Amino acid sequence: MNVVLDNAGDIALAFIYTLSLFVVAGVLSLIFGALLAAARVGPVAVLRKAAAVYVTLIRNTPLLIVIIFFRFAGPKIGLTFSFVDIRVADIRLNNLYAACAVGLIVYTSSFVCEALRSGINAVPLGQAEAARAIGLPFGGVMSQVIMPQAMRHALPPLASVQIALLKNTTVCGALGVFEAFARMRGLTNDFASARTEIFLAFALIFVVLVEVLSFVAYRLERRWRIA
Repeated sequence: MNVVLDNAGDIALAFIYTLSLFVVAGVLSLIFGALLAAARVGPVAVLRKAAAVYVTLIRNTPLLIVIIFFRFAGPKIGLTFSFVDIRVADIRLNNLYAACAVGLIVYTSSFVCEALRSGINAVPLGQAEAARAIGLPFGGVMSQVIMPQAMRHALPPLASVQIALLKNTTVCGALGVFEAFARMRGLTNDFASARTEIFLAFALIFVVLVEVLSFVAYRLERRWRIA
């Protein structure tokens, strides 16, 4: 345990990277996933098919391959993130961080899309028909009538997607982002005799983070629940 306490600053910094990846990818994947869900149930056949192909392709591709694409293959075809270079104290958000964040967004948005689509399908059809009857366009129907109700129905699966995203950030450590997994790997290499304590400490922190996220989702579910 002394190893963990002596390196508490580095561990805290690593989890700041982890949480920043989670927040950035979580917010943007919700937005992109909502757009994908709207496209999948929309009136434009081309968009419906394109969104369906996207979701099928990404959901069946391992996350590591998606991130590796944006990290190594993307720059070779002109998809580069070299313009990203932000420093805040000891935290540096560079092109590597951006590539991993984009990979997480692309991957997670496909699961968000399916969670929201299940919520959309749970909304009574009469809601959309009534909205169209008063003259709302498709965008207005989705944003003002369907999507707010779909969010209520889809909250439990969305919470599971976000919890999975929090744990999926550890994949970025394999590609050089100084997040929790990378820091844990470094500590276990430097202090082989204390591997058990290090593993338990990092696992406990992740358990706490997941429980906090689960509690927030539970409170939202109780607030938004449908009688």
